[in-house]
Amino acid sequence: MKDITLKEIATKLGISITTVSKALKGYPDVSEKTRNSVLELAKSLHFTPNSFAVNLRTKESRTIGLVIPEVVHHFFSNVINGIIDEAEKNNYLVIIVQSGESLALEIKQIELLLNKRVDGIIISLSNESNDDEHLRQILAREIPLVMFDKISKLIKCSKVIINDQKAAFEATQHLIDNGCKKIVHIRGPVNPQNAIDRFLGYKKALEKNNIPYNSNLVYTCKNVTFDEGKEFAEKIIQDHPDVDGIFAVTDLVAVGVLDYFNKVNIKVPNQVKLIGFSNWFMSQVITPKLSTVDQPSYEMGVQSFHLLMEEMNARKESKPFTIKTIELATSIIERESSFVNQ
Repeated sequence: MKDITLKEIATKLGISITTVSKALKGYPDVSEKTRNSVLELAKSLHFTPNSFAVNLRTKESRTIGLVIPEVVHHFFSNVINGIIDEAEKNNYLVIIVQSGESLALEIKQIELLLNKRVDGIIISLSNESNDDEHLRQILAREIPLVMFDKISKLIKCSKVIINDQKAAFEATQHLIDNGCKKIVHIRGPVNPQNAIDRFLGYKKALEKNNIPYNSNLVYTCKNVTFDEGKEFAEKIIQDHPDVDGIFAVTDLVAVGVLDYFNKVNIKVPNQVKLIGFSNWFMSQVITPKLSTVDQPSYEMGVQSFHLLMEEMNARKESKPFTIKTIELATSIIERESSFVNQ
């Protein structure tokens, strides 16, 4: 069935298109009788406003784009929930696309969103992102951009972050405070800023406690997966049988480590203490329960949308906008994997 237009309603009622439009919008200068006639006919014809035409007039699409590395991911799913909840309150639609940790796909997805004429874009960069040109294209088109979690310090836009270096320092310090002297760090890939900062936090904690840094105790993930955690756990025990602490870049990797240790009967925390990062749901249901860094993912989504909304409104009203960085607090969640006889 074809879409019904304002013109067709106007013709059937013998009134102007302007009157039909005003009646549908509840303008006071349209009589109650005319308004009721328009509303009844529109309902009977299943009329819906042409949002594309409205967007052309208002120069707004009422949509925003969200680019994330993975949709099926505890951290990002919580961020998505925070963004969607706030978007719905403000009558915005969220178009969600994923990069799959691929720079090429990230570039393609951003081009798609730009072609959809979204009003703004929120993004967490892929692990391969080492070229900012596609991000600069967003800014060149004067489209508001907000980054969260995995960011580029070279792009001048608003950001929602945690202090990854401080959080990683505290995670490593937690292991040291519980007696660890030979601590492995399973880090993220070399590109994302958060992986770099977590590695630096690990190194600073060692330095503060006069523990010599040993590059052989650092293992680098390619894709940050459960399987990599298992594989590294086996390699760590082969390379360093006297290791007594492991700080993993995410809970997913840490759970992989724990799975391998459970299978080969390496006792956590009695032989090796373990801490992850993010405080995913799984960290609370495995045995032993995983110590971790609590990362406020839902709040990160909420704040990302608020920053984007603030800039979109400023641009709409031709007001100046100063880019902002919001830093959310983290905390150490102490569980069974890092305490002996807890």
